[in-house]
Amino acid sequence: MWLNNILETIGNTPLIRLNKITEQIPATILAKVDYFNPGNSIKDRMALKMIEMAEASGALKPGGTIIECTSGNTGMGLALVAIVKGYKCIFTTTDKQSKEKMDILRAMGAEVFVCPTNVEPTDLLSYYSVARRLANETPNSFFVNQYDNLANRQAHYESTGPEIWNQTEGKITHLVCTAGTGGTITGTATFLKEKNPNIKIWAIDPVGSLLTHYFKTGEIDHSKVAPYIAEGFGEDFVPENYDMTVIDHFEQVNDKEGALMTRRLAKEEGLFCGYSAGSCLQGLIQLKDKLQPTDMVVCIFHDHGSRYVGKVYNDDWMKSKGFL
Repeated sequence: MWLNNILETIGNTPLIRLNKITEQIPATILAKVDYFNPGNSIKDRMALKMIEMAEASGALKPGGTIIECTSGNTGMGLALVAIVKGYKCIFTTTDKQSKEKMDILRAMGAEVFVCPTNVEPTDLLSYYSVARRLANETPNSFFVNQYDNLANRQAHYESTGPEIWNQTEGKITHLVCTAGTGGTITGTATFLKEKNPNIKIWAIDPVGSLLTHYFKTGEIDHSKVAPYIAEGFGEDFVPENYDMTVIDHFEQVNDKEGALMTRRLAKEEGLFCGYSAGSCLQGLIQLKDKLQPTDMVVCIFHDHGSRYVGKVYNDDWMKSKGFL
């Protein structure tokens, strides 16, 4: 039996047990490996959902232009949707993102604008602001705004959460997930908590993000924000997709340990994942003393290592950052 288009391959990604790296952890550790999606990341799920809901509401009309600020993966998912459905794409991204991500977006037919990383979100040069400006200037366009578009977390409530629940036969005790836009962790956690309120949700954040401080205090303190190298998670503001009440703990991981763990995943588990996967697993290892032998932990591995061959998987780059 065939599929009608590439979008029908989104979801139903495998749950794979980790064995070597986690042998000292007293629990069953499983990875939800979402690079098996066609765009090689979990963002395909919410990209499709956001466009479907925009179409249904009339916000996106036939022949229109999709505009978004992205660290790469959401852009890839949106580009796939746009190709199948007949839309144009314009993306803004930051200069800290890997060249591979930008090349992939352009290869999929998108126009890409690269903006500076180390500016405030409200700065006119930030990739958020540039995307909004382009949306205002482009006729028949739709600004996706994954950070505040609640279809983002809805996608994971409807797909990621149910898949994990079914694949673990309801035995999951902990979900570990890096925190970025908030869609993946909030949507998945909301579903799982409805099934079993005792499931613990652990969010992994890079050192330099303000999310951990906000979770602990409820305060947005920009003095807690500092540059970090990790890509695709952590924020310098709090997106509307967050519902902190479904998250039990935030754990911060530094850039070096996340990068080294990413490389270990490839060499020791055969999982060629992105930077956030290594950071996710590193965060879990930092919390291993909280686990029992009867626990079943699911870590979400968001994307594929092909996005990072010039960075995390490049010895010269790793040495230049002091990681090797």
